[in-house]
Amino acid sequence: MKLKGAIFDLDGTLLDTMPYWENLGRDYLKEKGHCPPDDINEILKTMSLDQSARYFKEEYAISGSEAEIIREILELIENRYRFTVPLKASVLPLLNRLYEGNVRMCVATAAGYELAKAALERLGVAKYFEFIFTCSEAGVGKDNPEFFLQALERLQTPKSETIVFEDALHAIKSAKAASLTVAAVYDQSSHGEQEEIKSIADYYLHSFDDWKVTA
Repeated sequence: MKLKGAIFDLDGTLLDTMPYWENLGRDYLKEKGHCPPDDINEILKTMSLDQSARYFKEEYAISGSEAEIIREILELIENRYRFTVPLKASVLPLLNRLYEGNVRMCVATAAGYELAKAALERLGVAKYFEFIFTCSEAGVGKDNPEFFLQALERLQTPKSETIVFEDALHAIKSAKAASLTVAAVYDQSSHGEQEEIKSIADYYLHSFDDWKVTA
């Protein structure tokens, strides 16, 4: 496959954010001076942000309104993006290869623009990307093929010579529904869905070291 364009997901693809999201509730309680139980991640796993805030208030008597608790939780994860979250393994060599091959690249993410920009700039890779495209800007989520078609239109590369790098099953399905070529990137967060991901994606990468296509 001759590449002219590459659309990269952010969380779980370029950035190793899973541990920070998984431990967000635990970290929040610790910052508030509490010692969370060993199973706190399992307790919070299926809760929405609103439900988690209510749980913290009821179970740990966290001061402030639920809205204030949510704001504090969001500030905590924002700080992780701005100061802590690392690149996934072997991202930089791949970006260098594609850049040297004159492949146009963008980031297409469900994360907020400012957070994505801050993380990419801190990690020294923002320069590789033409732009950051968000679900908020698109007006649709990554479960909608229209999201990827809008990103492609803005990237201005031929569909047949553009690839999407994604880790999440729902986004991989959407990109394929948009008739795009997809390279699935392994992330622990979707470990249980790997067989289905492998059956859908055009390429499967356990890490970016596995990428062999020449730009």
